[in-house]
Amino acid sequence: MNVVIVRGTLSRAPELRVLPSGDRLVAYEVTVREEGQRAESVPVVWLEAPARAAEMESGAEVVLVGRVRRRFFRTPAGTASRTEVVAESVMAARQRKRVAGAVASALATVTGHLDA
Repeated sequence: MNVVIVRGTLSRAPELRVLPSGDRLVAYEVTVREEGQRAESVPVVWLEAPARAAEMESGAEVVLVGRVRRRFFRTPAGTASRTEVVAESVMAARQRKRVAGAVASALATVTGHLDA
């Protein structure tokens, strides 16, 4: 089971990329601050995101549901890797009903697997 829920602030404007395959990807950098802890930066990608995904502004508070992945790629220095969150949905935190529904759905997936 690979489920992640992140609440944080967009630390920079979203970046829209079109992959060689033609797929669209929106990349975010989300900063998560826990009281008494150092801020952490979470790289997030959203494959086949809706057009509105690239319109979010830096500084917006968001909640996202997705999964963690580590991908490997070649660089001139050799093989490198990156751990990132692959989002299934990204919402403005102020959209409380939408956020509650997405979080409840993710948690139901987890608890459903625990009951099985």
